Amino acid sequence: MSASPLKYRGRLKELDPEARRRLLERSGGATDSRVAQRTADILARVRRDGDRALREMAREFDGATLDSLEVPRSVCEAALASLAPEVREALSRAARNIARAHAAQKPQAIEVETEPGILVGRRPDPLGRVGVYAPGGRAVYPSSVLMGVVPAKVAGVGEVIVCSPPGPDGRPAAGVLAAAALAGADRVFALGGAGAVAALAYGTESVPRVDRIVGPGNAYVAAAKLQVVDAVAIDAPAGPSEILVVADGSADPEAVAREMLAQAEHDPDACCVTVAVGEAQAEAVASAVAKAASRARRQEIVSRALSERGAVLSVDSLEEAWPFVADFAPEHLLIATASPSEALPRVRNAGTVFVGQHASVAYGDYMTGANHVLPTAGLARAYSGLSVLDFYRWTTWQRVTREAAARLSDDVGVLADSEGLFAHAEAARAWRPS
Repeated sequence: MSASPLKYRGRLKELDPEARRRLLERSGGATDSRVAQRTADILARVRRDGDRALREMAREFDGATLDSLEVPRSVCEAALASLAPEVREALSRAARNIARAHAAQKPQAIEVETEPGILVGRRPDPLGRVGVYAPGGRAVYPSSVLMGVVPAKVAGVGEVIVCSPPGPDGRPAAGVLAAAALAGADRVFALGGAGAVAALAYGTESVPRVDRIVGPGNAYVAAAKLQVVDAVAIDAPAGPSEILVVADGSADPEAVAREMLAQAEHDPDACCVTVAVGEAQAEAVASAVAKAASRARRQEIVSRALSERGAVLSVDSLEEAWPFVADFAPEHLLIATASPSEALPRVRNAGTVFVGQHASVAYGDYMTGANHVLPTAGLARAYSGLSVLDFYRWTTWQRVTREAAARLSDDVGVLADSEGLFAHAEAARAWRPS
């Protein structure tokens, strides 16, 4: 077997318990006790000192002196105007597709008559204000700005605020500012990390409190979002990027390797796994990964990711792969098989599924219109990717006629008495027929 940059090789069913545990338990650092404590300190500092704390932390963490926390709209518009024409057109195309896909997801109000004279209704109401976090520093993703802002605008959110770390000049990356302008963000603040999350969750003199915070970030951002859930709603907890490829003998090993490297280059903590049908296909994929990794432009990041959480594992049949897919619950699942559409119904736990080897994850990251803000670390077992639904809350109502109240009174009184809630029983029986 040739030398490989991968941490794990071999047959899936022979994977030792510790290796399997390491592949399945991918916390990403947000729950690390040191990260959690430092994050808690930052949240408390912002809650206590407001804008002053944010300015001090911009100097400490970003090396930036902020004349103003808020970036003027004119600066964002200038950043958009300065984009290379081909980049602006690509971003515009992505925004159009995101808007089109998310508009189709908009929920509708419903009302149902459960008994004559009893109507129960539910209505989606757009949130009043949301915060979209856009990473900075090592990872600057204007596309993530679109993924947060565009669905919020489609939903009809009253005010959309973007926060992104400042560079040495005191402003977020030009690409982030341009994307915010293109997507229609209402306000932009030069704030990063856990401090930005605190400002959005609790509010400061300059930053208004929001109803929900969405968007990816580093371990401190993820930890901060988890720690402010008593004050504000968040999207799914997220950590380092990950991919699971299921490949049978029809898959091009080089195509599979490209997909693994595309995720590995995100982060040294990224997790990249292929489950291949047959040992020959697994060997071909592993060889292709080694070759691609040797010439990767972000080689240091790629090598660390593959050597820590990279795996190519073989199975005897596709049937053997699906239980592992369900347990792994990947952020990105690529089905590179001869009949991928037939396999799709087998999938329940995945942030998003790419059906067929031509459906590169890169297309979903940028251009298909699907959202790329997705649950990681196995949380796709319970969480979904960001969608227009994240930007609504629901108002529920009940209508009860006088005649229906009379019919309800006795049974409701019986249930209330059985629970020892006697005032409830009295309220119900007040409408008994006279």
